[in-house]
Amino acid sequence: MPCLLVLASSLWGGNRKILRIACTSSTVKSAKHTRHHGHITAESVTAPLGCIHAAFIFVMTMYTQLYNRLSFGWNTVKIDMSAARRDPLPIIPFGLAAFAATLFALGLALGTTIAVGMLFFIQMKIILRNKTSIESWIEEKAKDRIQYYQLDEVFVFPYDMGSRWKNFKQVFTWSGVPEGDGLDWPIREGCHQYSLTIEQLKQKADKRVRSVRYKVIEDYSGTCCPLNRGIKTFFTSPCTEEPRIRLQKGEFILATRGLRYWLYGDKILDDSVLEGVSRIRGWFPRNCVEKCPCDAETDQAPEGEKKNR
Repeated sequence: MPCLLVLASSLWGGNRKILRIACTSSTVKSAKHTRHHGHITAESVTAPLGCIHAAFIFVMTMYTQLYNRLSFGWNTVKIDMSAARRDPLPIIPFGLAAFAATLFALGLALGTTIAVGMLFFIQMKIILRNKTSIESWIEEKAKDRIQYYQLDEVFVFPYDMGSRWKNFKQVFTWSGVPEGDGLDWPIREGCHQYSLTIEQLKQKADKRVRSVRYKVIEDYSGTCCPLNRGIKTFFTSPCTEEPRIRLQKGEFILATRGLRYWLYGDKILDDSVLEGVSRIRGWFPRNCVEKCPCDAETDQAPEGEKKNR
């Protein structure tokens, strides 16, 4: 693999994300180590259980305290919260402030149970599949690439062992440390440590081939929600952390994806750009650019592949 050294892959959500360093620059794709992922998953189980226990105590407390304070009339139901000041005093004083605090705590306990419980199910889904959401997206794009070019190949995700039990045992071990040494991880038969990286490189090459060249016809300041680009553009601004890029009339952009009123792409740089800036990419309004009539790059396919339009 020329000019590319795969240094490490780290376990996150029961899976790996690849650290890669190119010859010219160091680019960390993913660097989140989860050596204690089993402990994190265990916490996502115990937290909801503890909150369920607390919620049960809160409910029973309110029930026992309010049981003797309720009075029923013909058309009304009354709660006498002053009963806590009567003789003999109850074992646990339970006035209006205590009732409000207990009700608030019950809401927190139920909310935590739902939120952390959903996190637990998501983590377990990732562990059993041995595949993160990002890697699932990579696998989906691999299938689309193979179908688009009608290739005689099958992409097999290397870290899914083919059995949920085998995937589970990679994370939950008796020692509490997941399998793997941080550099090499157990892989499926027929794959190797660089299978996922090679597929990503193919997708990046295919992405460059499919990119469309646009010419900037109107300046864009790079604001998140531009008012001067139209109401629809303003209200359909992408809800993402990805940046916007400033455009000047006459510049060229290679768009790789987009929405109805927004595009995402790389600015084609020239010699006037300051040294050290390798890429300028981000979102920009679609009505600020126009497609170049002659773009040879969009009509080329990688060598040895064919398109099915």
